[in-house]
Amino acid sequence: MTAIPAPAALVRRWSPTGPHDVASALRPLRRGPGDPAWREDARGLWLAANTPDGAGTLCLRIGDEVHASAWGPGAERLIDGLPALLGATDDDTGFVAHHPLVAESRRRRPGLRLGATGRVWDVLLAAIIEQKVTGTEAHRTWRDLARRFGEPAPGPGPEGLSTPPTPRAVLGIEDWEWHKAGLDGARRRTVVAAAQVAGRLERAAELKGEDGRALLRKVPGIGVWTAAEVAQRAWGDPDALSVGDYHLSDIVGYALLGHKIDDERMLEELAPYAPQRHRAALYIQLGGPGKPRFAPRFSPRDYRAL
Repeated sequence: MTAIPAPAALVRRWSPTGPHDVASALRPLRRGPGDPAWREDARGLWLAANTPDGAGTLCLRIGDEVHASAWGPGAERLIDGLPALLGATDDDTGFVAHHPLVAESRRRRPGLRLGATGRVWDVLLAAIIEQKVTGTEAHRTWRDLARRFGEPAPGPGPEGLSTPPTPRAVLGIEDWEWHKAGLDGARRRTVVAAAQVAGRLERAAELKGEDGRALLRKVPGIGVWTAAEVAQRAWGDPDALSVGDYHLSDIVGYALLGHKIDDERMLEELAPYAPQRHRAALYIQLGGPGKPRFAPRFSPRDYRAL
C-alpha cells in the first residue's frame, strides 16, 4: 500500500526587533494543564485554532528567531497573523509608570508584549467557560469539550492536539453532554447565545478598543470581565481591565496600598494609566507582592454530580 504523504506546511521565520518576550505574548492563550489546543514537545510549541477559513495548526520553534509552520485550511491566516500573535503590533507608546512598583516591574521586563490572535471565537468560548468558577473547574470543562467536540488538529501534531469546538459544534451539543462537561445553565446559555452570532462577533477584533468590547457585551451573559478577557487576547487591548475578577483588585490593592480594595477603588488607582490600564495591571501582577492567603483555596464545584 502506498503511504499517504504528509500535508505540506506553510512556513515563516520571524525575528523581533529589540527586547521581546515571546512567551509573555503566548502565555494567556494556554487554558490550564492538558489544554488540548496547546501542546509542547521536542519539535516545538503546537497551537490548534479555528479560523474563518477552517481549522489550523501552528508549530513554533522559539529562539533568537521564531520558526513557524502551519497546516490546514486556516494555515495561511495563522502564518499571516504570526507577528501580531507574538506581540509585534503591540505599542506601549505613551505609557508612563505612575507608581515606583510599576516602574521597576517595567524595567525588569522590557520585552513584555500583548499578543493578538485576531480571532474572537476561541478565546470567547474559553472566557465564558471561566466565568465565576475556579480555574480547576474551567480547565476541566475546556479539556472535556475540546476533546469530545473539537476537531483533530491538521498536520503532524502531537497525539490529542485538537481545536476548540466551533460555533456549529457548540450548537449541536445536547443538554446532557453540557452537564457531563460540568457547565452550569447560566454559562451554557451564554455559550449558545454567543455561538448563534459568532460570525458577527468576529468584527469586534476589527473594531478593537471599547467599541469591540461593547459589541461583545451585546450578547446576554457577556459582561465587562468576559469582554476584557477576550479583548486582551483577540486584539491585545492594553486598556481592557478585567473588572470583576475575583483576585485582581486585591492584587492591585496590596501592591500599591498595602491592603485589599474593591473594583471601584482599583479603577481609581489605575485611572492615570488609561488607555493602558491592562498593561499597568500586568506589571503590577508581575512585580507586586501578590495577594496574601488567609484561608484554603476554594474547592472546585462539580456540576456533573448534581
